[in-house]
Parts: sequence; C-alpha cells; structure tokens
Amino acid sequence: MAALVGVLDGRDAPLVPIPAGDLRESDLLTTSLRVGEEIGDDVALVVPTSGTTGTPKGAMLTPAALIASAAATHDRLGGNGTWLLALPSHHIAGIQVLVRSLQAGTVPVEMDISAGFDVAELPTAIAQLGSGRRYTALVATQLAKALLDPEATAALAELDAVLLGGGPAPRPVLEGAAAAGIPVVRTYGSSETAGGCVYDGVPLDGVTIRLDEGADPGEGRIAIGGPTVAMGYRNPPDPNPFDEPGWFRTDDLGLLDEAGTLTVLGRVDEAISTGGLTVMPAPVETMLSRHPAVADCAVFGLEDDRLGERVVAAVVVAGGVAEPTLEDIREYLSHSLNSTAAPRELHIVDELPRRGIGKLDRRALRERFANGGDLPGGYGW
Repeated sequence: MAALVGVLDGRDAPLVPIPAGDLRESDLLTTSLRVGEEIGDDVALVVPTSGTTGTPKGAMLTPAALIASAAATHDRLGGNGTWLLALPSHHIAGIQVLVRSLQAGTVPVEMDISAGFDVAELPTAIAQLGSGRRYTALVATQLAKALLDPEATAALAELDAVLLGGGPAPRPVLEGAAAAGIPVVRTYGSSETAGGCVYDGVPLDGVTIRLDEGADPGEGRIAIGGPTVAMGYRNPPDPNPFDEPGWFRTDDLGLLDEAGTLTVLGRVDEAISTGGLTVMPAPVETMLSRHPAVADCAVFGLEDDRLGERVVAAVVVAGGVAEPTLEDIREYLSHSLNSTAAPRELHIVDELPRRGIGKLDRRALRERFANGGDLPGGYGW
C-alpha cells in the first residue's frame, strides 16, 4: 500500500509487481521489462502481461488510469467501500483492490492465499470488513469452490458486490451464486485497461467500446478507449495494439446490441475454422454448460484432414450424474446451435487447465488432445 501511494502521487519511480518469493520470475521480469532503464515520467506501474505468447510486454499504467478505474468502479457499485483482497496483489485485479482502498480511504482485509484459496477463511475475513459497503473480487474457480461451503456462501451473500473476472464463468457457477443471493458483477478488462472496465456488459463511465473489422453486423474485434487505457507496452509488439492514441485494440471478438451492451465471444485466435465456417468457442460453451451433466466445459479446435479443424469439447462431469456421451452432447446442442458448432469429439476430464489467476488455457487442451488425446473416455464423431 505504501509503495502504491508513492507511485500514485508521482513521488517514486515506477514499479513492476512480481510474485513474492519467485526469484525466477523476478529475474525474468527485471530483465525483459528493462527495470532501471529510462521510462516515461507519467508511468506508475508496468504490469507484466504476456497473453498467450509467453513474452512479457508490460502494460504501462499512469496514476490517472489507475485512479480513474477505481473511481469509476466505486461509482458503478454505489459508493466507496472496504475491500477483501483474495487475489494475488501482483495481478491487476489484486492491484486494483489496493488502489480502490487507497482512493476510498479504507484498509483492505487480506486473505493469505500463498498456499491456495481456503474458503474456510472467508467468513472470518468478511466479518473483519466491518460495517458500510463491502466488496471483493474473485475468479470463477474461487467462487465455485466457495459455493461448496455453506458458511462461505452465506458470507459472500452479505457483500454488496463480488466482482468476477479472469474470463467467462461456467453457467452453473453463476446460477449457483444467484440462487444463493451472492451479488456477482461480471467484469471484462485486462492489465492494458487498468483492470475490469466493462461490468455486466456495460462500460464503466468514461470507457468507450467499439468493434472493428466485423464480418457480421454488430460483431468485430473489441477496441477500448477512455481514461483507464494504458500508455502502451514497455515492449510493444508489431503490430502494436496501442497504435491509435487513447485506444487499446484487444485480441477479443465481441457483439454489441442496440443498447450498447457488450458480449465477449472469445479471442480471435480461438476461432475454429471448420468446413469453411467459423465457430467461436464461447457461445458453444454457454449452451453446453447448461447441460445437466456438465459442471464445467471448454471448446477448442484440433486439426482435421477433412474439415481443416474439428470442434472438440472437454467436459468436467457434475457430481452424481452419469457421464454424457458425444451423442448426448450433440443432441442437446442441436436445439440451440447450428450443427457445425456441435463438437465432433468429446473428452471427459477431472478439471480444466488454467493459467494466471484462473483463465482457461485452451492451448494446453489443444496440446493434450492433439493426435487422438491421452485419456480413455474420449469420443469421436
């Protein structure tokens, strides 16, 4: 907190947040982000961000961007409050919990997650928030774990908002939270936008969304403008998504409805080209997650000699329910999706691979199941 105060008011040199105790990561980031070399006076934080490339680029965030994000969040949620820090403070989601606390003049309550997220600690931690408006930020895997514990679930339901980011949440998790009265707010954003900047599909005040290069009406690559956008990357790639001043051109595809509500369809590089048509995983996952036998799921593409790519699903089976077959899945999806989008291969898994603070790792799934997969229980069409 003290370190953040120094960079937010411009007194101290910019910071690169790193995982505590991870010397290998510290050395990598210190070298690749050129710590100690000249950098712009307006920079407060260089937040490591690699996306799926593995190469740290470093989003350069100004004090103004961080503060604008914190202020817009409190405005959307109904006012300043006290925050529970349950995410790593070297990720932008955790950093913003601290920035919001500073701007609100409150002291956050920190959970010890060094050994993992222990839901048994949630009731005590939330009770320590005291009176007034109370908030936290979680990822879907944390919320799913909390829903298995009645006391943790009840404690979360006492909060004024639970920001949920890190990627789309499985529908059973969202429905379980709603049934329990947990006030979930789904967020979309990244380090490049000082954290979540779209809440439940609606941009925060001052944030502008536009769609570029859409093949279908209302659909295209998401570009984000406004005061929360970073100055650029410490190590800009080519092409540079910050080449238009004040805008960040994401790698995500989205839809905007007539009311201006954004639906994120997924990353451009996740699109599956099958039989000459394009299938985005997110809409298929949304429908598949409603199947009564599906607790969690992921959809991805694998090379196919005939189709170019075939649509593949990995499914975590809900407790106490028989494993679905590929025929079950295809029949279920046929009522809501075109047959092209229905998976032609199914794998039953114990859990889905994730990276960072909980983002689904489709690359790991593609590598795991290329050339026929490595598990019994896979079905081919």
